[in-house]
Amino acid sequence: MPAARFLVVLDADSTLIENEVIELLADAAGSLTLVAEVTDRAMRGELDFAESLRQRVATLAGLSTDVFAEVGALIRPTPGVHDLINGLHAGGSRIGVVSGGFHELLDPLAAALGLDHWRANRLEIEDGHLTGRLAGPIIDATAKAAALTEWAALDGVDLCSTVAVGDGANDLTMMRIAGLGVAFNAKPIVRRTADLVIGTTDLSQVLPILGLRG
Repeated sequence: MPAARFLVVLDADSTLIENEVIELLADAAGSLTLVAEVTDRAMRGELDFAESLRQRVATLAGLSTDVFAEVGALIRPTPGVHDLINGLHAGGSRIGVVSGGFHELLDPLAAALGLDHWRANRLEIEDGHLTGRLAGPIIDATAKAAALTEWAALDGVDLCSTVAVGDGANDLTMMRIAGLGVAFNAKPIVRRTADLVIGTTDLSQVLPILGLRG
């Protein structure tokens, strides 16, 4: 396979999709108010992401795995997502998503959208129910940056030709190592740090930045 022209790596929640998946799950578990507050503080950089994630996931204990289908039906891709994916592929580029959310919900969405790469956390499940714990390594800021680096090597893309797009503090490390860090639908700490801020909620606006449209 020839080397890709660019690699664009997106965050998932409030970037690839309009939702925060942990909040959709928490709503089903009756813990939405607590989880939404912790999520917001973590994305502003006020809390350690890994610890905040463990706290939020703990509130999901006892949920049936049937919740994945229910929540999956509520997920809405962000406007412009299909144009971005099609435009990147047409221009010989690749796209990945690395998420502090969960494989159980990202996997079917990523496959349906035609993403090239994706990575997320996994929820521990026993006897068809969530235990309130995570299985495997946590996808934190360091892991997001590592995914971008790994995928760039796989695709034959220099880091200077990578773009990281995100909204929260957990995205800052991958945005720093990417050739271009783009704040999208972002918290103030991300807008202050990013190389570029997209002010409209339309992911297709990444394309003209790369000279792939307009």
